[in-house]
This record gives sequence, structure tokens and C-alpha cells, in this order.
Amino acid sequence: MKSNSTTDPLIKFFRTGEHECSYLPDQQARTLFLDPELSYSQTLYEELTHAGFRRSGKHLYRPDCMSCQSCIASRIPVDDFQLNRRFRRIMKRNQDVRIELRPCHFDEADYRLFERYVNERHADGDMYPANEANYRDFLTVDRDFSFQVRYLVDDQLIGIGVTDRLNTGLSAIYTFFDPDQASRSLGTYSILKQIELCKEFKLPYLYLGYWIPNCRKMEYKAHYQPIELLLSGRWQGVEFKPKKPSDA
Repeated sequence: MKSNSTTDPLIKFFRTGEHECSYLPDQQARTLFLDPELSYSQTLYEELTHAGFRRSGKHLYRPDCMSCQSCIASRIPVDDFQLNRRFRRIMKRNQDVRIELRPCHFDEADYRLFERYVNERHADGDMYPANEANYRDFLTVDRDFSFQVRYLVDDQLIGIGVTDRLNTGLSAIYTFFDPDQASRSLGTYSILKQIELCKEFKLPYLYLGYWIPNCRKMEYKAHYQPIELLLSGRWQGVEFKPKKPSDA
């Protein structure tokens, strides 16, 4: 595949073999990766994000399954987004939270928070049990476009959202938080604060990753409306009635 970017004149992709799907039971998944040896530019990253790719550590990828197209890239047009009653409650619940922005460097305290979060809340996931090497590979990539949104109460760190800044928006990579603070709905709060950051930075979109119908882990994305989905190669506004949310 050729790129229009002057810094990435020729790029290669690699496709995995079929493997068990992480999201849908009894499904086989396949993934398309950008050449991991390529030191890609932010311009190429932006182009691939528009085409439905996501970043995980140093890798850019998108699902490429033979018999399923359930993973649909999603983004929020932030200027049209309005807080509903539930979102207003969550914002009020977290009025005491202070925000800091930092580069994605390794910090032992950050890792311990991530370790607790994964081991206590996602023991059924691919990252369990948490380990430092995987954390470093996943969330401490040293690129200028990536940063942490840190959530603190009385100088105590209670959560971190890792996000990437592109020319057209922020791309929400991953959020983790203190399991003892679950009543704050910090996963939702992190998305709401990143929407605010998009507006502050005058960026039109927050990229949320893949919305997957019939997948409980991903259905929360339907509660942020209006939302746009990448359908048939084109970003389109979609309206639908989501299921009752769980406060994540």
C-alpha cells in the first residue's frame, strides 16, 4: 500500500492468522497490522485513524475478520455533544477531582494503580494478570502525540486516561482507576473530560475505538450521542437507543 504522506512513501501491512475473538464468543478474529518495524509519522497515524485503525502500544491495527464485521470504529463530534442527566450527575460527583496532563513516561505508582485495576476489575480479560512489561509496551510509548490525563483528589492519584492528540481530535487509548473509587464512574468521567479537552484544544472529534453490537464491554460507547460510525468506508452519524448503562 502507498501513502500520500511524504514521510511514509511505502508502507506494508501484515495480517495475523485466525485466533479466538476477545469480544464475541464462538467467533474467530483476524487482525491487520501496520509493519511494526516502521517508525510511522503522526501524519500516517492520522490517515490510518480515519480509516478505522487504532493504536495499541507501538502497533497500529484494525480488525480484518473473514466472517464478521462487528467491530465498527466510532467517534464523538464534540461540538454537538450535550451532557444528559446521567452525565451531569457524574460530573457533579467528581467536582473535587483535579486534572493534570503529563507525558506517558513510566512511573512505579502509575503501574501499581494499573495492576490493581486490571487484577480486580478485568480478571477475565487479555491483560490479566497485569505485569510491568506489558504495561510499559502498552501505555508508555514515547511519542510526542501521546499523553496522560491524570485524575487526582487531594493530591492522591485515583485514575489515568491515556490519549493521543491528532490534528482532527483526541484518540482515547485506555483509562484505568482505583477500584476503591468505582462509585465515581471514572471511566465515564474520563471520556467526558477528554471531550472537554477536545473543545479546549479546538479539535472536532474524540475517537473512542470500536463499538461492537452485542458486546457488553463495548456497548457503553452508544451512550455518547451524537456518535459517528465508520460504515462502508465513510463516517456517518448514527442515532439509536442504547441499553440502560452501567456506571463504569
